[in-house]
Amino acid sequence: ELDFEAKTSYTLRIEATNMHVDPRFLSLGPFSDMTTVKIIVEDVDEPPVFTSRLYSMVVSEAAKVGTIIGTVAAHDPDASNSPVRYSIDRNTDLERYFNIDANSGVITTAKSLDRETNAVHNITVLAMESQNPAQIGRGYVAITILDINDNAPEFAMEYETTVCENAQSGQVIQKISAIDKDDPPNGHQFYFSLAAEAANNHNFTLQDNKDNTATVLTRRNGFRRQEQSVFYLPIFIVDSGSPSLSSTNTLTIRVCDCDADGIAQTCNAEAYILPAGLSTGALIAILACVLTLLVLVLLIVTMRRRKKEPLIFDEERDIRENIVRYDDEGGGEEDTEAFDMAALRNLNIIRDTKTRRDVTPEIQFLSRPTFKSIPDNVIFREFIWERLKEADVDPCAPPYDSLQTYAFEGNGSVAESLSSLDSISSNSDQNYDYLSDWGPRFKRLADMYGTGPDCLYS
Repeated sequence: ELDFEAKTSYTLRIEATNMHVDPRFLSLGPFSDMTTVKIIVEDVDEPPVFTSRLYSMVVSEAAKVGTIIGTVAAHDPDASNSPVRYSIDRNTDLERYFNIDANSGVITTAKSLDRETNAVHNITVLAMESQNPAQIGRGYVAITILDINDNAPEFAMEYETTVCENAQSGQVIQKISAIDKDDPPNGHQFYFSLAAEAANNHNFTLQDNKDNTATVLTRRNGFRRQEQSVFYLPIFIVDSGSPSLSSTNTLTIRVCDCDADGIAQTCNAEAYILPAGLSTGALIAILACVLTLLVLVLLIVTMRRRKKEPLIFDEERDIRENIVRYDDEGGGEEDTEAFDMAALRNLNIIRDTKTRRDVTPEIQFLSRPTFKSIPDNVIFREFIWERLKEADVDPCAPPYDSLQTYAFEGNGSVAESLSSLDSISSNSDQNYDYLSDWGPRFKRLADMYGTGPDCLYS
């Protein structure tokens, strides 16, 4: 590889020789030639280069924020020797534990460190040319966190300790050990003892085995669950750190009924409290039945109250939305010549009792009224009101505005009847006996035009 900064040019001497010369022309030699070749190396802009590929640094986890850990250095290998600016690749320091001075490359702590969380931090430092930021060099830094004794010892696990009711004095009931998150150079050394408040108890004692374990022993004969079913024994543990740390951990000891081999059978004190012949399961079943009966009673009472509630609310409790009644049901612009519009705009003059909208109306079949010889505007007005009342009591009609079709054509024509039936002359060849089958409304016509006596009504 060529390096412009190391050597900018090379001079080569090259010789060319004829390898196959005819012996007849050897006297004409020599059959070779030499030339000089000069190679110029061009400069290429290169990224900054660190003085070391990997920097190793050490800092204590007790270091305060702003403590200097170490320094990195990089330079521009080009002839321009552009100044370099430093930064930390935050993808390698997501928690932002460290900072670096952009100009000097000095690395300092930005947050408190914890060796138990992360003992070694591997970060990448970036070096950029000031004149060309696209040229970036990378250096690698490994920061080792030194341990200090900042964690107190504790039980190695959550112990479930039991003691038999028939235990004898001096009987071993539990062996305990401790752990510490710290990592001292010479290893752990723990010391066990009873806490001051439990040093003179008459139930249990503690023996330190000098191998980071301790043994709990009974101090008297016999225990009774009905008197005390659970004992709490505070144990004091000290480590060998500098300075040493200590903690008090509580050991829970349950009194149990054991078999002949000393294996715990029952550790619940409730067995002495419950009446004979009634187990805990039986009490739970009884309570479940009582709760079920209470729920059924509440459901029945609720259903009866709902049935007694009236469907129609009084005025004080009426919480429905307001109903706006529209009285103008005019025929529209194309309808103004069919009949008198004044009758439609003044419908209140013959308004009937309003139908309640909050109660489902019963289906009523309104008979078509028989219109007398009254003015046409009154006939149409009455017809429209009859049709309106039918729509009001129709249970299938929607509560909102709807289209109503009025097909009434009036009660007659000014041309009167155009029938040619003038008399009941015998010359007529048309038979009108079928009028008697049309009902009481056609009785008079049947009497006038019928031919047989059977067609007459009594």
